[in-house]
Amino acid sequence: MDLQEAKLILEGILFVADEPVPVAQLAEILQVKRSVVRKAVRALADEYRERGLRVQSEGERVQMVTAPETAEYVERFLGLEFSGKLSVPALETLAILAYQQPITRPEIEAIRGVNCQGVLWNLVARGLIETLGRRETVGRPIVYGTTFEFLQYFGLGNLEELPELGEIEQADEG
Repeated sequence: MDLQEAKLILEGILFVADEPVPVAQLAEILQVKRSVVRKAVRALADEYRERGLRVQSEGERVQMVTAPETAEYVERFLGLEFSGKLSVPALETLAILAYQQPITRPEIEAIRGVNCQGVLWNLVARGLIETLGRRETVGRPIVYGTTFEFLQYFGLGNLEELPELGEIEQADEG
């Protein structure tokens, strides 16, 4: 199977999938190696970069989503209320989590210096973060990570598109 055929089939599958699809499952369906699927996903993501849809990948999962710049119109079409902005504490917590994940609440609180339980519940309720399991340490704290909704909310194709911390500091100074 050549790359063009793999992209065509992946595009159809991702279009109808209602949740992220594991790369292993896509490879099995296409009867190709995972590396072929990853290459086709990257090519599709590049092609969709300037369109109303995006191809997102996180780890070993892939999903087709609407472009973030269309969110207001898509929500209006679907009859949904605009989800609103995140609070400063939520953004701070989310930034720490995005760059340090997987991370526990006590680790986030050690960085922020304040209790984050309510903020974490809000971020989980909004679908921006999820529980990934528990650490095998005293108290077995919950481990958190970002979701596909996080990527979509911030218009990212994957976590590698997060700006480098040095870029953020320079923007703050300017």
